[in-house]
Amino acid sequence: MNDVLCNTVARDPMPCRVIGVLDDGAASLASPALAHLRAAQLVIGAPRTLGLFEDEIAPDAERHVLGALPELVERIRLAREANQAVVLLATGDPLCHGIAAYLAAQLCLQAIEVLPNVSTLQLACARVGLPWADARIVSIHARDAGEWQCGAAPGHGLYELAQALRRHDRLLVLTSPANTPDRVARLLMAEGLAEDFELAVAERLNQAGERVLADLRPADAASMQFADPNVLLLWRVRERRQPVRFGLMDATYAQRQPEKGLITKQEVRAVSLARMQLRADSRVWDIGAGSGSVGLEAARLCPQGHVWAIEKNADDFAIAGRNRAAFGLSNHTLVHGKAPEGLDLWPDPDAVFIGGSGGELAGLIKLCLKRLRTEGWLVMNFVTLENLATATAALEEAGAQWDVLQLQAARSKPILAMHRMAAENPVWIVCARQGNAQMNKEMMDGE
Repeated sequence: MNDVLCNTVARDPMPCRVIGVLDDGAASLASPALAHLRAAQLVIGAPRTLGLFEDEIAPDAERHVLGALPELVERIRLAREANQAVVLLATGDPLCHGIAAYLAAQLCLQAIEVLPNVSTLQLACARVGLPWADARIVSIHARDAGEWQCGAAPGHGLYELAQALRRHDRLLVLTSPANTPDRVARLLMAEGLAEDFELAVAERLNQAGERVLADLRPADAASMQFADPNVLLLWRVRERRQPVRFGLMDATYAQRQPEKGLITKQEVRAVSLARMQLRADSRVWDIGAGSGSVGLEAARLCPQGHVWAIEKNADDFAIAGRNRAAFGLSNHTLVHGKAPEGLDLWPDPDAVFIGGSGGELAGLIKLCLKRLRTEGWLVMNFVTLENLATATAALEEAGAQWDVLQLQAARSKPILAMHRMAAENPVWIVCARQGNAQMNKEMMDGE
């Protein structure tokens, strides 16, 4: 008979026990959890939670209010060294956007023992009858995010939720007194998703004042007030669009009329995006966005990343904004201005596209090469010999690795009962990255 090798988790003789609780107090705990709580010499929790379980805590046990996390870790470490029995009270399942994961990372997995409870999100789904196995859980509990603004950057506290709404059909949201269900409803309206979702709000679960409001429309919830604590459930009622991600037709984009607007043509756009070497989480700069075509397709290709775009022309800026709204993107920030102003506020990019430079080309090239992250690419499009010469000279001066591709497409057009080929203007696609000995060796090896 074959021997079976089994690995077991090592147990600490005096772990910090992280106990999940609900708002019905002791009734929410199984007997082992209650026994640990009653025997604890140090009990940690939020003021409200400590008050809820006061009758179950030994009179001589020390009560410690949950505060700054680094201080909490040190307090638990000292208690364990003193062989004190420690219990930390957390809401629901402490491993579901709770404190247990942080403690395990700081103290080591064996230093804690988690006694989970039903998550408040599970409880809310049970009240509504919403299956949650394939739902996306998002927490907006950490801090006041402020009202959502279209085009907000990743630092906004509602950013993760805004992205998740585009990619998931069911979402379970841990709210806070500041980041409330009505604020989320206003986000849905701002992003043009008000008709795509319905929502439910479960207030004060397992308390005397419990209330569950289901089948709410975002337009109605946006002006309502909800009792705290609460959790939010969202489910899609309109089929999610599956848009083309790459190589959209030029006519898909709004452009200035009757004056011809600025747009990178489909063939050039496709090659330029390919040379940017984008990944799912790439951070991209789009300088001189024009109608926004390159940056908007980059945003679709980088669903876990973000695009920062800048355009100085007021008409093109407005049109790029309309294109972004039409394409339903939340990972695209559009700024009205002239580069390099404001670029110091943007994070270092994985890729940069320059479609227009406003007379600042040489300086922009130097700045972008300096800011590019490791293995990042700078891609530029030119239609004039002067800008091409300026770019190659600047790249040489910067010691960059670079190459130039001339692309000239010809499209068929009808002539009488037949067709002819009509040539588009030639475009130079200049691609560069920071130069060093290893990169130059790779280029020479590839020739």
